[in-house]
Amino acid sequence: MPGPANNAPAESNAGRGAAPNPAPNPARQPAPRQPAPPQPAFRQPRGPALREVPLLVLSLGVVGLLALVPAAHAAIMRDAHTAQAFFYASLLLLTLTTMLAIATQRPARRSTAYGQLGALAGTYAILPFAFALPMLSILRDTTLLNLWFEMLSSFTTTGATVYAPDRLPPSAHLWRAMAGWLGGFFVLLAAWAVLAPLNLGGSEVISGQLPGQSGQPLTSARGGGAASGTAAPSGHRLSGSFADPRERLIRVAAAILPVYLGLTFALWLMLLVAGEDGLIALTQAMGTLSTSGISAGTGRAVAGSGLAGEVLIFFFLLLALSRHLMPFELPGQKRTLLRQDPEIRLGLFLIALVVLALMLRHLVADASAGSDEGIAALIRAFWGALFTATSFLTTTGYESMWWSSARSWAGMGSPGLMLMGLAIIGGGVATTAGGVTLLRVWALWLQGRRELEKIIHPHSIGSGGAANRRLGMRGAWFAWIFFMLFSISVALVTAVLTVFGLRFEEALIFCLSALTTTGQLAWLAGEEPLSWAGLSDPVKVILGLTMVLGRLETLALIALLAPGNWRGRGGRHLSGKHRG
Repeated sequence: MPGPANNAPAESNAGRGAAPNPAPNPARQPAPRQPAPPQPAFRQPRGPALREVPLLVLSLGVVGLLALVPAAHAAIMRDAHTAQAFFYASLLLLTLTTMLAIATQRPARRSTAYGQLGALAGTYAILPFAFALPMLSILRDTTLLNLWFEMLSSFTTTGATVYAPDRLPPSAHLWRAMAGWLGGFFVLLAAWAVLAPLNLGGSEVISGQLPGQSGQPLTSARGGGAASGTAAPSGHRLSGSFADPRERLIRVAAAILPVYLGLTFALWLMLLVAGEDGLIALTQAMGTLSTSGISAGTGRAVAGSGLAGEVLIFFFLLLALSRHLMPFELPGQKRTLLRQDPEIRLGLFLIALVVLALMLRHLVADASAGSDEGIAALIRAFWGALFTATSFLTTTGYESMWWSSARSWAGMGSPGLMLMGLAIIGGGVATTAGGVTLLRVWALWLQGRRELEKIIHPHSIGSGGAANRRLGMRGAWFAWIFFMLFSISVALVTAVLTVFGLRFEEALIFCLSALTTTGQLAWLAGEEPLSWAGLSDPVKVILGLTMVLGRLETLALIALLAPGNWRGRGGRHLSGKHRG
């Protein structure tokens, strides 16, 4: 019968089929999906974040904000014309900053260390014109070149001026001091966030690695880190988000600014308590912390506070001898005992050497002549030499009120060679001081001492640990390269200045003043004070560019202009990633 025959296969298939589905297990069932939120038809525009705005644009905005301070000062002093000039310049710069921030905002843009180095060089090309903008309305009988030179000198912490003190209103003196103060902050920011990761600015002497290559942050010249050949702690490496140059720049600025601002405010209050005028005290506090040497007074360290004011400034000048004296909480910075810091030891030794040379010369001549000077004259001469030597070693350039007593005591007229030698050596690495820096000189000293030891004991092993051996070998090699580049720069700039009509002595003094960023050297190093105002326009342009060269250093410019770095090779060194 066809019916049962057709049903048998169906029953057989049912028997061979899969087992019936068991009861559903709630624990194994996936969680129900949440409905996705509705997507808007278009993305809402948002304002530019700080980390997405180029450094040069941010710098313009900072100058615009700072211009409000002298505007308020001039308004309090009832100087309506000066207040309007600074207020309108502030509005113009802030408006320009906002427009440029919107136009240049690119979140996907990849920042590299060499890009930050180029932006740093761009600040010295653009910001002096921004600083000069309000001065155009205040000084209508001057030229733009003079204003550019004035503000470039302030921003590079050189402190040279082409205007007599009584020609500028008080708010303009405050503006010059603020430009130098901001320039000092940029120097610290660049040293820790831009130059140190690229082994520039003295970091190559500590690490022993090639300049321009990625490295670790500045560590102690003694102990661990790059200086000793051991790796920095994992928390101090340039890894993760901190390897991003923009992130590093923001974090370093947040670590440096409160300390830098707090020390300036503290010195200002101390000078006020000592009896100094308010404006002069503020400009001297800014000039001391930034080592620009700018003051609203006559160029001396103090006006109304006397010896107490000079003592206060003296102790703050010592901060420029070593980076370890600044209480920055930065990744990669290792604390060391101050008595073991080679920069502090060398700096104090040089200061003592100059003071003793000035004192002993008079004492020897006095003993042979049989005359007797009072103890008060000896104290005045000692303090004048001590303060001025410290000021020029840190490339600040303040003159002690008793410096004339020290010169008369020594009977040397103007000890210009001593002051020029101190300015050439300069202060510590990663400080606001200029010059060759104490650490490079210390590395050359270690190398020279080691060579003398090898002459006596050819098979000896250098003492002092791995850090000192590296500093005296690879570090000394890089220090010597920098010293030769510095010497070549002095020779070339001096030769060019003589072509434009300057005598050799004048050309050399002006060149060293600009290259070491010690503008006051021109007033004290020669037999007669030299004036920056009497220079021709081509000479001012050459010296202005020399100031930038002295502040950025030759090795940094070479690393910036190296063809291999134009395609962002530095970014690959820092992040370990390749494009494309």
